[in-house]
Amino acid sequence: MGKIWRSLKTVAGLFSAIALTQFGANTSAIAADTVVVRLGLFTESITLTELQKAVKTGKLPGSLQSLSEEQRRFFLGALGMNIPMNVVTIDRLINTQIGTTILNDFATALARKDKAGVQALRAGLVLGSTAPQGLSILSFIAAYPSKRLEIDLPKAWIVAGNLNTAFWRTQQFMLAIAPQLDPITAHPRTPQIAFPFDPSQPGNAQVKVLNLSLNDQKRDRKIPVDIYWSTAATPDKPVIVFSHGFGSVRTDLRYLAEHLASHGYVVAALEHPGSNQANANLALQGKTRVMKPQEFLYRPQDISFVLDELAKLNQTANHPLQGKLATTNAMVVGYSFGGGTALALAGAELQLERLKQRCKKNLTILSLGENMQCIAQELPENSYQLRDPRIKQAIALNPTTSLIFGETGLTKIQIPTIVLAGSADKTTPALTEQIVGFDKIPSPKSLVGIIGGTHLSVKDPSTTLDQVGQPNTPISGGEVVGEQAADVRKYVKAIALAFAAQMTPEAKNYAIFLTQDYAQFASTAAFPFRLINEIPPDAMAVVKEFVEK
Repeated sequence: MGKIWRSLKTVAGLFSAIALTQFGANTSAIAADTVVVRLGLFTESITLTELQKAVKTGKLPGSLQSLSEEQRRFFLGALGMNIPMNVVTIDRLINTQIGTTILNDFATALARKDKAGVQALRAGLVLGSTAPQGLSILSFIAAYPSKRLEIDLPKAWIVAGNLNTAFWRTQQFMLAIAPQLDPITAHPRTPQIAFPFDPSQPGNAQVKVLNLSLNDQKRDRKIPVDIYWSTAATPDKPVIVFSHGFGSVRTDLRYLAEHLASHGYVVAALEHPGSNQANANLALQGKTRVMKPQEFLYRPQDISFVLDELAKLNQTANHPLQGKLATTNAMVVGYSFGGGTALALAGAELQLERLKQRCKKNLTILSLGENMQCIAQELPENSYQLRDPRIKQAIALNPTTSLIFGETGLTKIQIPTIVLAGSADKTTPALTEQIVGFDKIPSPKSLVGIIGGTHLSVKDPSTTLDQVGQPNTPISGGEVVGEQAADVRKYVKAIALAFAAQMTPEAKNYAIFLTQDYAQFASTAAFPFRLINEIPPDAMAVVKEFVEK
């Protein structure tokens, strides 16, 4: 993992230094030839020539020599690095939702009396990347549209520290899986396909909600379930079961449940009692563990139990759901930890030997998603098979996969699967948790990339209200949610409906919406969408560079 870490730190460090020195952008006629570094009351002016000399000699000019040894090494190392992205990639990235967020974060460390800091950064990133040696801190400074560039060093280090180490490789990968971009403008070509209707629009049926409280006596588990349904439900459509994220609630994806139910599907959104919000609240009070290792086994079993109970309801006389539940022809949708649950039900084998070795090492370098998976190291066996043959399709939204399924666990999946990844996800970083694992899943499969999507972007707005005012840290915050993420949820509704329809007589009518053409059509300026069935060679090169051989 050391090689991986160094590789990612090089990329992250380079962009961090852009934040660190906020060496902003350029328009061409004017170039920054003086950089002013502010550190509290201390101010030091440095010329571009002095910085170029510092890279060659390894010595910082003037009073900057008073910086700590660690700060000096970081400063000089950042100045000497090149960003492994060409001008087309840089231009495409900074014109997305996440690109705007990046620029705004960087601009906080840039002292300008006007309000053009973000625009200057944008221009400088693009023009700086046209330099013969590519984009570097020095070419960035040389491209900055002002004679004087002033930065607040403490703020710059805060911005630098907020960067996730796998973040930049993920952006590079997401942009590499766009086969239908115009090579000149780098913008999507106009699709040549006419789409027959809009699958993101609600159906005609009025949605009803049936609240159940189920009790699995064998495991002493009380499982609340919300059933979303309508009178349009028929047994030729699959039952769809939702599995929520760690420490969350069964309304994680309420908007999606309502959407599918309006089109005649029956959706069962259950709550996992040992890893839901109620359990997390008890853990904060010191009354229970954050999560017991058995939850990795109990969650898939919860869904199997709910399908058993729904099968009984399907046979219950005079019950409103009688005869409407195709429980032997089901689809599972899981979010975050629930995404891992969905993959286990699809056939992925829990393989814990490598996880146990990995989790004995320094956990401070792991993401939140990896740390959560490390709880499974307490399970007594090294492998578990939790597949439910009634599950015929699976959708895993921002799933956890990096440790829990080992080297080959995901190769055991036996059904069509969609994996969704957000490029700005800090909790379950896309490259480690979704992209590397996706390559191991047998076809038929699809990888959906949301450029600019964060971990919570796919969640129902009612469950993300607590994100207002949250600080942006290396492992949390900076979430794009609510109305800002409306485009993401609209696309999720479309592909989930189209995927569910593949298990019905309407399959052909919806197949067009599970293509890159529709992803391109549905893309917005804020959120470009990508959909692929296999990782193309150029994008796979990014993955191979990340994974230690």
